[in-house]
Order: sequence, then C-alpha cells, then structure tokens
Amino acid sequence: MVHIGNPGMNALDQLMRLPFFPGLWSRFPIGSLETRVKYGIMSYPYYAYGAYWAAVCAQRLRVPKITVIEFGVAGGRGLVTLERVSIEIERVTGVQIDVVGFDTGEGMPAPVDYRDLPHIWNHGFYTMDQEKLRARLTKAQLVLGDVAHTTTKWLTMEHRAPIGFIAFDLDYYSSTKAAFDIFSRGHEQYLPRVHCYFDDVWCTELGCMNEHVGELLAIREFNADNPARKIAKIEQLRSNRPRWEYWQEQMYVFHDFMHPDYTTRVIPQNLQLPL
Repeated sequence: MVHIGNPGMNALDQLMRLPFFPGLWSRFPIGSLETRVKYGIMSYPYYAYGAYWAAVCAQRLRVPKITVIEFGVAGGRGLVTLERVSIEIERVTGVQIDVVGFDTGEGMPAPVDYRDLPHIWNHGFYTMDQEKLRARLTKAQLVLGDVAHTTTKWLTMEHRAPIGFIAFDLDYYSSTKAAFDIFSRGHEQYLPRVHCYFDDVWCTELGCMNEHVGELLAIREFNADNPARKIAKIEQLRSNRPRWEYWQEQMYVFHDFMHPDYTTRVIPQNLQLPL
C-alpha cells in the first residue's frame, strides 16, 4: 500500500539523522521499495523517486503501462539503474514500465553558442561504449542520434505506453530544447503529470548557472510558449522528505493542464493532509 504525506518523527527518522546510518543502509539496502524510495536509499535516488511516483500515479489512474526515459545516456550507469529499479517498481505496483534512453552515441556535439555553456561542457564529452552498454541492458531501448531528429521519429512509433518520468541530462540548452519536442504531442502520450529530473540546473561556483542559459533557459522558454502545458519545480519537496537531499532542487513536473485525467483524484479520500 502506498502512503503519501510526511508522518511525524519515528525511530527510522531518528536513525537517519546519524551521520553513518544512510551510508550503512545503502550498503545493506533492506526494507520495502516504498521505504527505500522515501529515504533515498537507492542508487540514483532521483530516478527511483521519479519512476516510482509515476508508476503510483498510473496505478491510481488505472493505466497498465508507462514509459520512463533518460535523455543523455553517456556511459550508461543511469540507464542501467533506471532499468533495474523499473523492474522492482513493476513488481510492487503492478504497472509495466518501458525504459528508453536517448543519446548521440558519440559524446556531446559542438555547442551552438553561449547558451550551451561551453565554459562548462564541450564537444566530445561523455562518449559511449555502445557494445559494452548494450551488453549490460536487458530490456531498455537505446535510441542513438541527434535528439532533434530521434525524438521526433520515436514519437511517431505506434503502441507506445504513456510517458510517466523523464530524466534530462543533456547539459546543453540547444539539446534540451530539442528534447522538449517530447512534450508536443497529444494528451494520450503522457500521464497528466510527468515527473522530470534535470541534472544540469545547478553547477559549481565557476559555472554560475542561471535562467538565461542551459536547461533553465530551455524550461523558461518552454513555459512562455505553452499556456496550457508547463514544466514546474516541485514546490516544498523538502517538506515531504525525511531529510534534505541535493537532488530535491532538481525535481520538476511537466503539467498537461488540459489532459482529460488532470483533475482525476489520485490522493486517497481518507488521507489527512497537513494544513
């Protein structure tokens, strides 16, 4: 059973305050999937969080199958992790999950201009050993090529499950903006809310990330161009988590406000929400 909300401090909450305990628990990851997602005791906890809650939403909406996506596969650790956790989520929720990874397969292309932050990333970064990665995957689909073309082509494929979670790790403004074509189709292509993780909305002191470049600019422009569809940060996420985790600031949701299921209730009626 899935529980939503932020219960009062319990013994596990208190243990998580001990400096050594989260690391110890990560080495010996016992407990239910729901509990480990809640406390971030997962490899790539942000992928687990997004995929898990997407599946729970699908479950509540009686959607039998969803798609989860990673844009920017690079060496493949994230995609392999997303595939593995999706199998576990399937067992717990009963929702089937297709996993798809988009990448050039040849590392990053040349930056277009300053908006791509060439002072941080540049041509040839994050190359992929395709043969080695494919040997590690069991069910994930790997889509290789320029995302400006491959995303559009993939969207024309028939019999795709609605999208529930997307991880954006393309670094560049131009690549991220091109990948946002994923949000340009009909309502049936998505859950009413699609959890999104943006890997590059923060950076080091020398990177000086801001809303005029990179992923943040792509998000701002998307929102300006789409009155009924928005990509918005999950507000007060920290309040619903037992502890602070850096990735909480990188979780967003694509909202399709005109989706026929946007107003369908997914919160249990008897749940006592905090006032």
